[in-house]
Amino acid sequence: MSDQNIYTPPKVWAWNKANGGRFANINRPVAGPTHEHVLPRGKHPLQLYSLGTPNGVKVTVMLEELLALGHSGAEYDAWLIRISDGDQFGSGFVDVNPNSKIPALLDCSAPEPIRVFESGSILLYLAEKFGAFLPTQQRQRAECLSWLFWQMGSGPFLGGGFGHFYAYAPTKIEYAIDRFAMEVKRQMDVLNRRLAESPYVGGDDYTIADMAIWPWYGALAKGQLYEAGEFLQVNEYSHVVAWADKIAQRPAARRGRMVNRVTGPLETQLHERHDASDFDTRTQDKLEVKS
Repeated sequence: MSDQNIYTPPKVWAWNKANGGRFANINRPVAGPTHEHVLPRGKHPLQLYSLGTPNGVKVTVMLEELLALGHSGAEYDAWLIRISDGDQFGSGFVDVNPNSKIPALLDCSAPEPIRVFESGSILLYLAEKFGAFLPTQQRQRAECLSWLFWQMGSGPFLGGGFGHFYAYAPTKIEYAIDRFAMEVKRQMDVLNRRLAESPYVGGDDYTIADMAIWPWYGALAKGQLYEAGEFLQVNEYSHVVAWADKIAQRPAARRGRMVNRVTGPLETQLHERHDASDFDTRTQDKLEVKS
């Protein structure tokens, strides 16, 4: 590393708007709304404000899985929040999630609407509300929740760490990429070892732990995240790849991955979801599991 690349932190940090890279226009060191905007409300009990990123996919998969089980109370409206446009800083969104991150959920089934934010918290809230995808026996429940929070704690190393410096940072920094690549590969090995001994992450059954982990590490295992499959040699994690394929065959998971999605082939996108019929016939044909 040459001397010109050595950075010495100043005594007091100051915000330089020009140093944000691809997301410079939405990153800032303060919280709170930047503009007034009232969030829309639909007809269903649950109002979701989100985007089809891995964190958003967790919740739409959960909702579609609940509906597939016959829980009519899980009907929802999914409103698109375009984070690149700063929608998450509107006053209405900040009222639902003061942290200005997607996804955010408003449960309007109670006399007074209940806000729920942070993807893991939403999964746990919905699992407890509907009594599904969360074991009731103490040992199994503890295992499931441990893996759920493993994802919440590990995800930032994959997303804001590796993903940012590998794919989005304006300057490629060898140390940062090496540091986070090493950690992501360690995490993949943790997951691969677990899935070598268990059909699902939490145990014998499909749970919210799988729904939390699949959009991140399943996508990585299939080379769909940051175009980093070859770089990280993800094919060597064979148990993760097989698990990712198994979940991808679930019609509800495939529907959930479409909701609020604005990238990729058009047939994989459903910008907003307000009724089951929004998955049109042409798209529904693509969601059927082929025998």
